[in-house]
Amino acid sequence: MLNQSRPFVFSMPLRTLIVDDEPIARRVLREELEVIDDVEIVAEADNGEKALEKISELKPDLVLLDLQMPVMGGLDVVRRLKGGRQMPVVVIVTAYDKFAIQAFEAGAIDYLLKPIGQERLAQAVERAKQTSRRETFERIAQLQEMAGPAATPRVKKIVGRIGEEYFLLDASEIYAFQADGDVVWIITAKRKFVATQTLKVIQNRLANTTFERIHRNALINVEHVRKITPLSSQRWLIMLSNDQEFIASKRQASGVRQLLKW
Repeated sequence: MLNQSRPFVFSMPLRTLIVDDEPIARRVLREELEVIDDVEIVAEADNGEKALEKISELKPDLVLLDLQMPVMGGLDVVRRLKGGRQMPVVVIVTAYDKFAIQAFEAGAIDYLLKPIGQERLAQAVERAKQTSRRETFERIAQLQEMAGPAATPRVKKIVGRIGEEYFLLDASEIYAFQADGDVVWIITAKRKFVATQTLKVIQNRLANTTFERIHRNALINVEHVRKITPLSSQRWLIMLSNDQEFIASKRQASGVRQLLKW
């Protein structure tokens, strides 16, 4: 059995900015957030322009954003942020329910109506944590792929999830990717993770590596192929070193044989 390095697990407090023009509303949110684990309040702002300044300066993970404010409203803030390289996770906190569709279209991930219950706020924060973790790991993986010659050998990183935890995996420890409906499984020696990207995106990221598409639902690491057995003139059985088996057509299996120099 191959020795597998321990994946890195993301565990950082959710750096949070509170934006509301009412001091009482900001204080209530602060008090409610202080009892939620892994939340760090980094600043407050009382209008949209100040919020943008704080976001640029502090780069928070989460912004709790009121809609109706002087100078600049919450929807304008979200629209200004949308598409930015470091857009925080935005949760709208408002007394008005008529702007929900616009808020989601602009890029908010949740919409809370005042007065907010503790349980509902905790749900929104947990959703923000998951979104922030996933985006953080995907950004790390992208940066590692963009590293220059100093990063030799260049190792691809893949983001995987188990439950509420996100892991950064070396491509070399991955045996295969297998799609099952809308879910893509990452298969390693001992564990299975849920991928955060589609199989097509993963295949493109791993182009010109030891990964080969052998089925519309499967991408395997040739380094972990143990045996290739013909089942018929047109079908082959491919067994990995963890005993997982895949069936490939003769044409698809030829790519694996080529990489193995058969």
